[in-house]
Amino acid sequence: MGRMTASAPFGPREFQLVLLRRMADHQPGLVEDARHELSATLAEMREANRRWQAMVRAPRGRGALRRYRSVLGEPETTGRRTIGDLEFDVLLWPVPLWPQLRFEVMVAPGGAVWNEWLVRAPGAAAPALRTVADLTPWSCTVDEVARAFAPARPMEGSAPTRWALAVRDGADAYVAEFTWGLLQRVLAGGVGGVGG
Repeated sequence: MGRMTASAPFGPREFQLVLLRRMADHQPGLVEDARHELSATLAEMREANRRWQAMVRAPRGRGALRRYRSVLGEPETTGRRTIGDLEFDVLLWPVPLWPQLRFEVMVAPGGAVWNEWLVRAPGAAAPALRTVADLTPWSCTVDEVARAFAPARPMEGSAPTRWALAVRDGADAYVAEFTWGLLQRVLAGGVGGVGG
């Protein structure tokens, strides 16, 4: 593939490079394999991330939902979800690197994007999560870990697009860290590595 330029289209391949760029901090080996699967160079991954950040920060840029539609096309599926007193539009796009997952965008009344992350595809089997040993990188999503280790406690992530859950396995405490909703690593001891 040729080198990405500022005038080149920014589509699903480039968006996947953006997802990978943030994941590289915790899982460089998995990211390297995925980058090769996309036939992308390190320079292309950096350029995709630079262009994405420029779109996000543009003073008169598209709103978040319009940005996702322009980059990913029309969603594969749409629906509604109620949380408390609010009803959200939910849009799902396929992510070829993770065929069992979808990129989910939840849109609040008024059009603001409320949440954006990877979730299990409708109808796809979730992994069996019985102990912390089952929590392997890239195997599960925030919702799946929260359900399997209820009552998991949400914690502040260490950066934008990152989430963390405090979970217990028997008497032992752990922190499960996620990027774009996908599990990256599990730390023993409860709070180490989160918030820094």
